[in-house]
Amino acid sequence: MSSQNIYILGIESSCDDTAASVIHNGKILSNVVASQKIHEEFGGVVPELASRAHQQNIVPVVHQALEKANISKEQLHAIAFTRGPGLMGSLLVGTSFAKSLAYGLNIPLVDVNHMQAHILAHFIDEEGFDKPPFPFLAMTISGGHTQIVRVDNYFNMSVIGETIDDAVGEAFDKSGKILGLGYPAGPEIDKRAQLGNPKAYQFTKPRVDGLNFSFSGLKTAILYFIQREVKANPNFIKENLNDICASIQYTIIGILIDKLKLATKQTDIKHIAIGGGVSANSGIRQALKDGEQKFGWTTYVPKFEFTTDNAAMIAIVGYLKYLEGDFAEQSVMASARLKI
Repeated sequence: MSSQNIYILGIESSCDDTAASVIHNGKILSNVVASQKIHEEFGGVVPELASRAHQQNIVPVVHQALEKANISKEQLHAIAFTRGPGLMGSLLVGTSFAKSLAYGLNIPLVDVNHMQAHILAHFIDEEGFDKPPFPFLAMTISGGHTQIVRVDNYFNMSVIGETIDDAVGEAFDKSGKILGLGYPAGPEIDKRAQLGNPKAYQFTKPRVDGLNFSFSGLKTAILYFIQREVKANPNFIKENLNDICASIQYTIIGILIDKLKLATKQTDIKHIAIGGGVSANSGIRQALKDGEQKFGWTTYVPKFEFTTDNAAMIAIVGYLKYLEGDFAEQSVMASARLKI
């Protein structure tokens, strides 16, 4: 199939961001995201509210994406959408909208795995950003996921390590909650960590075999530590917040880097690509850069806007699958627990 002039619309609605993006031959023309502020007061995403907000946002977001890309919907070659994993109610909104639009325009429908999309975001044509060569290891770290994936080509991936309980983003958010920080807490912890001493307090790293992760024990350890210190000094959090944040972040990054070191040793692959919202964390980015010096890694971090949930990553997978002629039937269903 020739790749002369292909326009794909990508739609992402797996959690609480409604997003649409238009890609032209691998280059992003528009990437529109409507975030839902409503969840902040609840300290986490409320699924029912999320799906209602998607229903309100999806038409204006798609309209804006087409307008920014300066094309009409009649110029589209296919509609790509997130089939899963994610929140069922949220996925249903994106899936039914994509199916209807593809049906109405009589063009192919492409279903996309959200986790594969985080990894393939590295293949968006973006100036100043290198694409990882195959095979490479991808570490996807977000509020809902923590995985190490061996990537042999665009569509041949295998999960070689994943969390057995909480995701890394959850570890940040729940630690933040214990400290009385807002939601999501990751960016705030990162900001304060840069002002604190990462070795002020020590937390035990959970022992998990192989390449799997566990964060729930760490979260409990942090909770007990804070309760104990606050009992002795009611102002403990206020007086030591930067040091506490730095120590928590240092421990979490240590867990991630230890597993990556093990993964590179086991697979003998030195190319490492990261994705997912938590890859915006400055400490993690720094630790990866250090890994280049210390362990001879080559690391790849996508442009910031392609790390969190976005539709550009859905559009690039849509484009790659379109070139393969890999389309979905109209009977395709959203799947909350879709695996790579």
